Parts: sequence; C-alpha cells; structure tokens
Amino acid sequence: MSADTQTTAAAAKAVLDDLAAIVVENFSKSYGTHRVVDKLSFHVLPGEVLALLGPNGAGKTTTVETLEGYRSPDMGTIRVLGLDPVRQAEELKPRIGVMLQQDGLYPALTAREVLSLFAGYYEQPQDVDALLERVGLTDSAKTRCRRLSGGQKRRLALAVALVGNPELVFLDEPTAGMDPQARQTTWEIVRELKRNGVTILLTTHLMDEAERLADRVAIIDHGQLIAMDTPGNLTGGQNANVVRFVAPEGLDCRKLAALPAAKKAEEVRAGSYLIETDDIPTLLVELTTWLRDQAIPLSELRVGHGSLEDLFLRLTGSEVRD
Repeated sequence: MSADTQTTAAAAKAVLDDLAAIVVENFSKSYGTHRVVDKLSFHVLPGEVLALLGPNGAGKTTTVETLEGYRSPDMGTIRVLGLDPVRQAEELKPRIGVMLQQDGLYPALTAREVLSLFAGYYEQPQDVDALLERVGLTDSAKTRCRRLSGGQKRRLALAVALVGNPELVFLDEPTAGMDPQARQTTWEIVRELKRNGVTILLTTHLMDEAERLADRVAIIDHGQLIAMDTPGNLTGGQNANVVRFVAPEGLDCRKLAALPAAKKAEEVRAGSYLIETDDIPTLLVELTTWLRDQAIPLSELRVGHGSLEDLFLRLTGSEVRD
C-alpha cells in the first residue's frame, strides 16, 4: 500500500470514528487465561440498527457490557457517543437506554412504580402512563413485578430502557418470552425508534428478528468478527438461489452436489439440507427424482434465497454450546 493510500485510509477512518455512534477498535478482553473477545473491531452509525449475533460464549455479552460501561477493555478502543463508557460514565448514562437480558426489576414494586422510579433519574423523561400503554402494560400497571409473566417483564424492561428518551439503546434479547402479538409491538417500537434517529444495538438469537429489524448484521464467534454486512448481502442478495429441504439426516451431500443443476450442497443441521443453484426449476426436477429413486421421504421443501439462519449455522457450526 502506497503512502498516499495509507494516508487516505487513515483520514477516512478518522472521519468514520468521529461520526460513529459506537466505535469498537481492536478490542480484547480476557478472564484469566481465557480470551473472550479477540481484537474485535466494528462501527455503528447514528440512527443505525445493528444486530450483534453469535452462539453462546462468542463474546457478545462481554462486548455489550463493555460498551455499557460495566467492564473495562484489556486492549483497544471503545467509544459510545464519542465518550469512554467507563471514564465518562456520568456524562454517558443519561444518553443511553439499556434493556438487560436479566430484567433485575424490583419484585415488590408495581410496574408503574418501577417505571416512575427510573423516570425520576432523567431530566425530561417520557410520560409514564403513555409509555406503559405503548408497551401494552396499561392493564398490568398496578401488578407487582413478581406477579408479571416473563413476557410482561420483558416489556417493562423495554419501557425502562426508553423512559429517558435515549439517543442510543442496547436491546439484549428484547422479545424473549413474548407472545407473537407482543413481539410485533416490540418490533414496531424498534422501527419507530429508528425513524426518530435513535441508534440501536440489538442482540438476539432469533434470526428472523435480526433480518427484519437490522440495517446491518455482525456475526462474532470465539471473540472475533467473522461476518458483517446487510442481511441481504450476507444471504447472497438476488444471485444466490437455494433449495432447502428436510429429510432423514445423514444423506450423502456429495451426491446431492453432483446433481447437474447443483452448485453446492450441505447439511446445515441434522436432517436439514441446502443446495445452491442457478437454475431452480431444473434442480427441483433433479432433486425430487433423485429422492424418489432413492426411496428417501421428503417432509419439507422450500425455494428461495439463503436465510440468515443458514449462514449463521454454516459460519458458527450447529453444535449446542453452554
């Protein structure tokens, strides 16, 4: 790389650092001899929704807790809204909202009392009753937190995160335990926040949630960034057509890949197969004929572009982790 190119790249990086709502640069964190995050780098732009994905133990929680100011990096640069989350926590806290995976709500207080308590920490909080209505908790406003269902506690935790009118919100598994109606309401709240220019860092195990809400998706594993782009680009856009089907596990993927119209075949998880092709109609004929000739039962067949879940499993593996 020439000196001029290096100078231009450095200048562009400096501009991005100045503009970004979140800057993570060469961030590492270890617990004892175990390195949980390993030279992780990414940016989140103002008003952007970034979904941070990864299997259990990938380093997501440590990264998010460091951004929130609860942990200090061993190495690297962390900036949130231009501030150091640890050294400038007093200045940063009023500008962010945090929805923790573990709600930590006061069990003896009612939902309204909890939200009123947190509203008192801010100079210009949202109206408590209006926010309870927005998250669907008006009828439960006088219910003590210990009697709320898991989904209701998640909705109250979301209200707590939003009551201070934050510029940036951390949402950790925001719809876990919610019924479909509450999940849709939460998704619309996220979209509304985005329309209002709020920056959102979302962690979730629900791939459809990430695909529907995120402008970009970052996938990390073993503390390192392994993929980052828009959901459409990550799943191949309009050029990577796939056929997905469910059949008995352990089929010979080499034989599937040898079908004339197939480009690539793999078993993304037990009994779930994916074949990439440039000619879906021809592949469907070849595949169903092959399955019939082999007397292999077919329980599900789908056609379309690759899914984020398929990509996630290919990149991180399908084994369950603690």
